[in-house]
Amino acid sequence: MSNYNSDFYSWTQEQAALIRAGRLSELDLENLVEEIETMGRSEKTALESRLTVLIVHLLKWQYQPVGRGNNWKYTIDDQRRKFQKVLKDNPGLKAQLDEILSDAYEQALHNASFETGLMESIFTPKLAWTLDQLCESSFYPD
Repeated sequence: MSNYNSDFYSWTQEQAALIRAGRLSELDLENLVEEIETMGRSEKTALESRLTVLIVHLLKWQYQPVGRGNNWKYTIDDQRRKFQKVLKDNPGLKAQLDEILSDAYEQALHNASFETGLMESIFTPKLAWTLDQLCESSFYPD
């Protein structure tokens, strides 16, 4: 049997083969549980990351109108689509969406401040847009 720590790929293939063969008593349950939990956290992180990038560019769009251009618009549209896909593929994350949005906005404030050179205090302290607005393909704040 492959070692989880030294040959992860082979370990995953062996675990899958054991499941397919119904040899459940031979599974490395401790590490399987850890990997399943990690996969869930990964999807949550992906959703938060997409939202963070989306919000950063919406903030830049709103607070630096002279920089508006196709690159920002493309990034906004692209992140909007990717965020919606992650959420569609993982509807269980909807229950955590308020927390995820809050965390994403906190990170977005920091990132937008760094990218624009504006103080964080310039931006609204809480997310000013609704989830519907974030999802709306025609929404670009003025």
